[in-house]
Amino acid sequence: MSQFENDGTFGARKVSDRIITCVAMTVLTVTLCAQTARAPADELVQFDSAAYRVGQLQQRLGRERAETMAEVPRTTIEGYLSKPDGSGPFPAVVYLHGCSGLFKDTRNRIADLMTGWGYVSLVVDSFATRDIKQACDGGMPARQADALGALLYLSTLAFVDPKRIAVVGSSQGGIVALQLASTRTVDLFAIRDELKFKAAVAYYPLCSGATDQLTIPTIILIGELDDWTPAKDCERWMERRAGKGAAVKLVIYPGAYHAFDIPNLRDGRRSFGYWLKYDADATARSILEMHDFLANQMTK
Repeated sequence: MSQFENDGTFGARKVSDRIITCVAMTVLTVTLCAQTARAPADELVQFDSAAYRVGQLQQRLGRERAETMAEVPRTTIEGYLSKPDGSGPFPAVVYLHGCSGLFKDTRNRIADLMTGWGYVSLVVDSFATRDIKQACDGGMPARQADALGALLYLSTLAFVDPKRIAVVGSSQGGIVALQLASTRTVDLFAIRDELKFKAAVAYYPLCSGATDQLTIPTIILIGELDDWTPAKDCERWMERRAGKGAAVKLVIYPGAYHAFDIPNLRDGRRSFGYWLKYDADATARSILEMHDFLANQMTK
């Protein structure tokens, strides 16, 4: 089931569940068969996270004291860059992993999907250079800065269209995607005003981490039975925002749990007290939703 904000941006399609599933599986099959078109495959790249702006009070005190204000140090981040054949410029997607870290299977799956759809893919690894194994039971590192650093890096590549870069995140990465899409009273990061993400896709995020209004079109894909990031949290958030701000589509998959798109979880597994389980039908449907959403937003 899904919730739409009726502003004309997203239209509900009245087709049967059977047709939806068949079409979704066709999109997935075609994408996986086209993965050989990726060139180069998974190039390991490094870039700096976005720099934090020095606060206005700090700036004023610095001027009064004739002091030179040092920039807050950046962190070097690793990512995996993939592109379709050709010279572009192509639209691009920044992918943000969950709190358990970036796994090779996920990295390859995202790269294959995105390049198969004609997008440059930059899969960000926020943990490698920080020597973090997981961040599920502790504080989250500065992942908004990582994502914006990836945005800045992609904007410098000749084969990327800097005006058509979306962010896709899963779980903790989905929370970060929603935070990046949220309104803010101050600019925390030193990034050009004209450079921003075109759209956001959030797989099973905690919706309470977002402001009630978003600044870019967003789609949220979540399981009905998710006990780690509950769908009810997203439903309440949708009610609070009442259609204000950028358009948002919430899709809830009946019977699906957290991490429903991870094939290695076919038998289900408990992690940090929560149930994770793969759901082939929800995965196929979510791929179709993401495909159509990105295709719609990247052509604007």
